[in-house]
Amino acid sequence: MSIVIVGLAIGSTIPLPEAADITKAAADAGVTAIRVQDGAPGRTLDASVVASYLAGTKTAPGPGPGWILEASTNGNAPTNLARRANSLDRATGGRAALALRAGDGDEVSDPVAPRPGGDRSARWDEYARILKGLWTSFPAAALVGDQDGEVFAEHTLIRPIDFEGDYYRVAGPLDGPASPQGGPLLVADDPDILGWDVVARSADVVVVDPEAAPTAGADLSAALARAGRPRQDVALLVRVDAAGPRAVTADLSAFVAEHELDGVEFTPAGGKDDVLALITGVVPTLAPSTGETLRGAFSLPHPA
Repeated sequence: MSIVIVGLAIGSTIPLPEAADITKAAADAGVTAIRVQDGAPGRTLDASVVASYLAGTKTAPGPGPGWILEASTNGNAPTNLARRANSLDRATGGRAALALRAGDGDEVSDPVAPRPGGDRSARWDEYARILKGLWTSFPAAALVGDQDGEVFAEHTLIRPIDFEGDYYRVAGPLDGPASPQGGPLLVADDPDILGWDVVARSADVVVVDPEAAPTAGADLSAALARAGRPRQDVALLVRVDAAGPRAVTADLSAFVAEHELDGVEFTPAGGKDDVLALITGVVPTLAPSTGETLRGAFSLPHPA
C-alpha cells in the first residue's frame, strides 16, 4: 500500500461545488489525503476554510480522506495558523496536516522579533518548532470536563512553550486540546531550500521532486540520524504532475518502489474531469493507504 495525496487548487481552476464532487470520488477511491493548495489573494480561497467545508461533504462510510492545509510563513502568525490547523484536526477526528511553505514574516510577529527578515530556512525552522510545541501544549488528556467537580481541564498538563527566537516570540499554550492523533502532521516541501537538517528536526512528511528522489531516502535518513530520530518517524513522498508521463501507473509504482518512497503526491492538472479521471483510473491501482487517523494512514508513530 502507498500513501496517495491529490492536490487541488480550489477557487481558481476548480470551483467549490466541483471540489465537493471530487471529495466524494476521492473518498470512494480511498485517497489518503487531499491537499488544499494556497495561492495569491483573490485567486484561491483560504485553505483552512475550504478544507473545513469539504470535510463535511463526505458521504461514503469510513473515515474518508485526510486534509492537508497549505500555508506559508508569509502573512501567517504562528499561533493563528497553529490554531486553525488544530481546529480542523479536532473537527475531523485527527485527519489533518499542515504543509508549511518557506516565506517571510507577518505583521504580528515582525514588530517584536529581534531580527525580522533574514534567512527563510532559519525562519521555517523556528516556525515549525513553534507549531509542534503549540500542538502538544494542550494534550487531550488535560481535558477533564467534570461538571460536578467544576473542573474543565487539568491545568498542570497544559504547558506554555515560551519560545523566544530570532524571528518569533510565542508564549502559548493553545486554547484547545489536541486531536486523537496528537496534533496535525507537519509537511515539508522544500528540502533543497530548507536543508535536510532543518527538515529532519520537525517534519512528519517530506515531499520531493522526481529529480531528487534517487538520493532523497539516503539524505533524509542521514539527517534524521543527526537529529536523533528514526527513519520511520517521517514519510517520504514524491511529487508527480498528474498530466505527466510518470502518472502512468506501472511506471509510477516501479519508481516509488525503486527509490524506497512511501507514496506519491499528485499536483493539480486540468479541471474537474481530469482530476476525476486520475482519482477513478489511477488512484485505486496504487492501493492507497487508509487509517482512522491521518497519522495512522501514513504509518507514523504517535507523538511522545
